[in-house]
Amino acid sequence: MRMLIASDLHGSIESLRFLVEKARQMEPDMLVLLGDLVYHGPRNPLPQGYDTRLVMREMPDLTVLPCPVAAVRGNCDAEVDLGLLPFPVVNTTWLEADGLRIFVSHGHHLPENPPCPGFKPGTVFLRGHTHIPRGETLDGLHFWNPGSLSLPKSGFPRSYGLYENGLFRVLDMQDKEVLRHTPA
Repeated sequence: MRMLIASDLHGSIESLRFLVEKARQMEPDMLVLLGDLVYHGPRNPLPQGYDTRLVMREMPDLTVLPCPVAAVRGNCDAEVDLGLLPFPVVNTTWLEADGLRIFVSHGHHLPENPPCPGFKPGTVFLRGHTHIPRGETLDGLHFWNPGSLSLPKSGFPRSYGLYENGLFRVLDMQDKEVLRHTPA
């Protein structure tokens, strides 16, 4: 299975267009959006290409791709924005890929590190929120974060995630690998 993963677009039309083009090129089995799609949030600077009205007009471009969209709600995603999106957005969801159980959320309600009560060893936590790429295993739990396509933090580049055949990678906008992680 191949999943194209993006988080924290924060209303950047440039980032949305990049994602649509990347999905057309890669033809993933699924596009996974990890929240904070439209609004930039009160603690963030305006991202490059910030244009929420244009983002909302072009968001339907994601629905004409030859793959389903799985989207979760971020802490900056307002109810009014979610009602205008052309696909459903849920608080959390579970995905299965190549024998992995993947818990998908924006991540703002989850601990950054174990313990994570109620989750079995081997669980993959796929999340955004921090704007920092991550791929590591701690106490049998796997933590993946694609970073942000619009507002990266801690000196990381703008980035997205790609999961394929058991391997999670984070790539910058020039497709240079930032990190990789394979669950043991």
